[in-house]
Parts: sequence; structure tokens; C-alpha cells
Amino acid sequence: MNIRLRQMRDREDGFTLIELLVVMIIIGILAAIAIPTFLNQRQNGYRAALKSDLKNAATAVESAAVDTNGNYSSITGMAANAALPAAIDPGVTTGNTLTVKTVAAADFCLSATNSNLGTTEVWYISHASSVPSTTAC
Repeated sequence: MNIRLRQMRDREDGFTLIELLVVMIIIGILAAIAIPTFLNQRQNGYRAALKSDLKNAATAVESAAVDTNGNYSSITGMAANAALPAAIDPGVTTGNTLTVKTVAAADFCLSATNSNLGTTEVWYISHASSVPSTTAC
């Protein structure tokens, strides 16, 4: 009797091949759902850094305009379709490129791109909007 109980117990130890395959399939399905979500979070991080740099640059331009009585076109080195002047450059995150799109006495427009997001995604900020957006100013 003891021999039969031991033999039955020995047969029930471990998992069958089918059970292992079912677990592997479930893990594969969960990975297929989770991996694209994690990759999308990297894009969101690049986008957040881009918007932060753009807002910081706009603040730096506003601060420099105080010295010129609010005239943005009088800021030294501020020119349309050029890089932000080194004197007011707040420093940008690696991969981000900021450009002065337009500049006038009463308004300015900055544009920014990130090499990881591609050149098709351009963000803008101006004195009038003061909020980064994808709508050109």
C-alpha cells in the first residue's frame, strides 16, 4: 500500500508541459500589452523636457525684455530664424533645439524640436500664448 501511495505522489510532482505552455502564453500576452506602453512613456518624457525647456527659454526672454523696456526686438542678439542669444540661453536638455521663430517689438515666438521625437513635431511659445503648444504662432 505504501509503495502505491509513493508512486502516485511521485507522478503528481511538478508541472505538465501543457501547464508550462499556458503560463508562457499568458506571460507573452502581458508583455505584448506592457512593452508598447513603456516605449510610449519615453516619448512623453522627451516631450515634457521639450516643453519645460521652451517655457524656461520664454521666461529668459521675458526677463531680458525687462532691460529693454519690454521691447523684444531690442534684446541683443535676438533675431528671427536664429538660435536663442547666448546671453539669455537658459540651457537646454540634450537633443532639444530652440530657435527664435519671429521677433517684434511687442511679441516673440520661439520654436523647439527634439531629435528623439523627430523634426515633424515642433512646439511653439510666444508672449501672447505663454503656454507651449503645437500651433504655430
